[in-house]
Amino acid sequence: MTDATTQTKVTAASDISVDHETLDASIREFAGPNGDAYVTAFHKIHNATGMLPPTFNFWAALLGPIWAAARGVWGSFWSFLILEMIAWIQIGRGLWGNPGAQFLDRAETQSARAAEFVTRAEAAKAAGEDPARFEKLAANLTQAAEASLAQGQAASSEALSILLTGIGLLLLFKLAQGFFGNSIYERQYSRWRISPGAVESGRKTHNLVLGLFLVAAIAPLTVYKFTVASPLAMLNEFPEKAVSQIFLSDENATLFSTTANWLEDRIDATARAGADVFDGVTAGVRTVLETLTLALSGTPWPVVMLVILVTAWRAAGPRVAIFTAAALAYIAMLGYWEVAMETVALVGAAVVICVTLGIPLGIWFGKSKRAYKAAEPVLDLMQTLPAFVYLIPIIAFFGTGNPPGILATIIFGMPPVIRLTSLGMQGVPESIKEAATAFGASRFQLLKDVEVPLALPSIMTGVNQTILMCLSMVVIISLIGGGGLGKVILEALQYAAKGPGLLGGFAILFCAMVIDRIVQGAFRREDHKR
Repeated sequence: MTDATTQTKVTAASDISVDHETLDASIREFAGPNGDAYVTAFHKIHNATGMLPPTFNFWAALLGPIWAAARGVWGSFWSFLILEMIAWIQIGRGLWGNPGAQFLDRAETQSARAAEFVTRAEAAKAAGEDPARFEKLAANLTQAAEASLAQGQAASSEALSILLTGIGLLLLFKLAQGFFGNSIYERQYSRWRISPGAVESGRKTHNLVLGLFLVAAIAPLTVYKFTVASPLAMLNEFPEKAVSQIFLSDENATLFSTTANWLEDRIDATARAGADVFDGVTAGVRTVLETLTLALSGTPWPVVMLVILVTAWRAAGPRVAIFTAAALAYIAMLGYWEVAMETVALVGAAVVICVTLGIPLGIWFGKSKRAYKAAEPVLDLMQTLPAFVYLIPIIAFFGTGNPPGILATIIFGMPPVIRLTSLGMQGVPESIKEAATAFGASRFQLLKDVEVPLALPSIMTGVNQTILMCLSMVVIISLIGGGGLGKVILEALQYAAKGPGLLGGFAILFCAMVIDRIVQGAFRREDHKR
């Protein structure tokens, strides 16, 4: 065992020895300037047993966010900056602000309005009409103006208390920064010891300059905005017209109008140039839709209901079959059978196209990282862009009705099956693929007999999510002329019909649950067989 001055024995289950010289050198390396002070502070923090911080950092208390920036503690920089701005705003309101300005402005507006009604009352009296109504309005506004004036004067008299509150908050925040500064910096030191390259250390000049710039750019403008009764207009509204004049020669044009007109012209030109292609896509989607509609709506309802029940029984078991029977009874007895079958046809067409295109794309992206990186921004756009936004070009290219609604549903519902299929393919262990290849499996056999079966749980989850997301689009489809249960919900919203809206919403819910339970049950049974 080494000398007691350089090493301390820690009696614990693991019997760990701590080399203080090495630890102190590590702290000095981390802290840089004033390293000895931080060595002392960190040791006090390590040996402390109470809840209150045992040290006080004078520079953290004095400089606040600037100290945090110089030391690279950026989370504390923003926290300290926000807290100090709150205090300085209160101080500014107490020194030069006018807390009662909004009440005084309101009193002035109300007084002017009251004077206007007095004038109208006098004009009515001169014309031989009854001025009582105008006089009553003038009296009410005068009374309101007096109340607003009293509130404004009371608020203005509170300037001293607001100033003292601001000073008190500033002192409180400074003390908190001083007491907790070393503790915050010690936690950063602990992270630095784990990953020195990923955590900032020492006092960096460029961090100090950046912190000073941020404080100078943020704090004065914010304090000015919240303490001055009538700040500069440019702080409240972006100078759109002034900026537009820099880029545009037309004085009346703006960047918004110019860009919007350009986009509209490009969309119209594309729609005219690709009319044949868009018409072909619409015809193909309409063919799939009409086939499903004929199968669901054209077939006698007892046959359709029986087929659905038998499918639910065989795929998912008796419990799901009983639930399916109850859901179909609800839909049929409330008169939603036709529109529900139309909804299922719409969703079915969208799901068929999503799965037919999505699973091969997901397999491709799962086997090619380059293809997935190229497609990932497109998938992000498809999932994050609001549906109402991409309805606009769809209407421009494909018109209105059910086929364009299906295309909008495809955009919304295809990303899950693509992403989850790709995730499943990437999750297939390399050792299994290597073993299959070693036994002479071709690339197609490897895909068909190894990769797809192992990725099937993820693929079926993607199919399930796509079905539910397509069903959630039925109401939006109705906004562009689509039918089905979405039209029922849209009409209920237009006429504030609470009962029909709730009943139609439950019908959509039951359709979604029936499809979901059947698909999940079929997958579980297949998985159990394997």
